[in-house]
Amino acid sequence: MNYEQTLDHLYSQLPMFSRIGAAAYKEDLHNTIAICKALDNPQHKFKSIHIAGTNGKGSTSHMLAAILQQAGYKTGLYTSPHLKDFRERIKINGEFISKEFIVDFVERTKALSESIQPSFFELTVAMAFEYFALEKVDIAIIETGLGGRLDSTNVITPILSVITNIGYDHTNILGNTLEKIAFEKAGIIKKNIPVVIGEYVDETKPVFLKKAEEEKAPIYFAQDKFNTSDLQFKLELLSLSVEDSNNRNKEIFALDLTGAYQVNNLLTVLSAEEILLQQGFIISSEAEKFALANVKKLTGLHGRWEVIQDKPIIILDVGHNENGVRQIVSQSANYILQHTDAQLHFVMGFVKDKDVDAVLQLFPKEANYYFTHSHIPRALPAEELQQKAAIYRLQGDRFENVNDALKAAKQKANEKDLIVVCGSVFLVGEVNN
Repeated sequence: MNYEQTLDHLYSQLPMFSRIGAAAYKEDLHNTIAICKALDNPQHKFKSIHIAGTNGKGSTSHMLAAILQQAGYKTGLYTSPHLKDFRERIKINGEFISKEFIVDFVERTKALSESIQPSFFELTVAMAFEYFALEKVDIAIIETGLGGRLDSTNVITPILSVITNIGYDHTNILGNTLEKIAFEKAGIIKKNIPVVIGEYVDETKPVFLKKAEEEKAPIYFAQDKFNTSDLQFKLELLSLSVEDSNNRNKEIFALDLTGAYQVNNLLTVLSAEEILLQQGFIISSEAEKFALANVKKLTGLHGRWEVIQDKPIIILDVGHNENGVRQIVSQSANYILQHTDAQLHFVMGFVKDKDVDAVLQLFPKEANYYFTHSHIPRALPAEELQQKAAIYRLQGDRFENVNDALKAAKQKANEKDLIVVCGSVFLVGEVNN
């Protein structure tokens, strides 16, 4: 098979959660363990950092990867899902995995795949592990796909675990309370391995403390360690001061990831970085500052409050659950407060298995709406979304694809307006930009 045929095989022959949802989710690690064993357990041949959480784990993973590669370490990065190119999922120092390796890997594992019928995610996780091992990375950042305890990535023994936060998402699989979801995410906490918790609430902190105590894992809470001030949000730059609550040291940071939610992600990253320094990693302040100001350039991260046009301003954001959308709506509202003659335009589409009603309640009634859908089986049809939105007095037309919707928004908007495309990773991935 050539590369295109190999991708077609991966997408069509293996169950893929992003396309069909819960039917692709395997509630055990049996297949991942079997594939890794057949490959001589590559996941044990490199150091790793394991990152879970409801929101922010992608940004946190990319920030850490940027810092480590700028500090001179050969850094692997495994994330999901991808926006436009499958190879976005597996990178070393910001460079995509080669097409040749993908073709070769799928060929080598074909007989085993036919025997055990792994999911798309199970096979691609093993692909990443094999690639990082063969390329002899110094460190790899491994982002969970869904949950943690039963996630296919949870066969590694990392040097550090990170849990960004807990919110309501994938409740049909992970549970319908914050405690249950936290329990699943806490499954990445390993015996004697330090863990950083980015954010906690009253319901989740005891879950993390209990699991850490059971595993004798040192636990650190980033939100308790740092204080922030002097926040300045600009379209291309977010700057802030961060003070260590222990030693009162204060530093100024500038981020090219400008979503307001990146403040909490930054604190999580700084807490993780401190543990890496204690473990012997050498990261200069200059490397750290440069990396955080150039995450998109160093790692290729997209879709996080990403400005793709000015006049009118067009933002792409992959936020899709209640917590993520709340942040998008809040930052959009702040823009309108600063530009009182501007209007808001939301181009939106969701997948069927999200609590769309909970999310729609967060949007302002006075904004302009353009309802659409991505072209995957999980997508909620635009007509159905339009009907649901009307219940919450959100009015607008519907469109068969995101680019038609975005074109309509651009025609209606004036130069000072703000257009936000959100609701689904897959919708953002289909934007032509």
